[in-house]
Amino acid sequence: MQKIVLASNNAGKVREFQALLAPLDFQVIPQGELGIDSAEEPHHTFVENALAKARHASAASGLAALADDSGICAHALNGEPGVLSARYAGEPANDAANNQKLIQALAPHQDRGAHYVCALVFVNSADDPEPIIVQARWYGLVVDTPKGEHGFGYDPYFFIPELGLTAAELSPEKKNVISHRGQALKELLVQLQLRNANYRRA
Repeated sequence: MQKIVLASNNAGKVREFQALLAPLDFQVIPQGELGIDSAEEPHHTFVENALAKARHASAASGLAALADDSGICAHALNGEPGVLSARYAGEPANDAANNQKLIQALAPHQDRGAHYVCALVFVNSADDPEPIIVQARWYGLVVDTPKGEHGFGYDPYFFIPELGLTAAELSPEKKNVISHRGQALKELLVQLQLRNANYRRA
């Protein structure tokens, strides 16, 4: 079993990644369990922030690292809250306050379209010259009334029209198959397998 440090202390993300990676013989260790502080996230793109977090966690742990940067982008708000999703309403991070601010910002708009974004970065080491980087999107609508008990973040307000459910109404297993994070991880695993196969042939 390969140990990977996860560059996140978000309990919801930790649960999702542990569930997604456990069947594939990866042991996911949250960076907080290793005493690693969160990295700075000063960048304007999900990819740059995820790469910074992965390199930081790998440097501090000496292990391979996996990092994601994700958020929700409302179309009527020119992509806000975007990379600021986790702290949209300010510090300390608070899901209820973030959701309330988003609903208020969208109140004047008819367009309630939005998408979740996930950028995943895997590095073998802190100075890995070839990080594996993937991105995925999950499209839906932002609704005013929360529904569901699962998930975290904006999930109770993120409605998937083709399912007639919010993300928070999906079981964790179902969400992990179709979500932005699930899609990105599936592609990441393909890339990891390709790289490992090519290394063995080299």
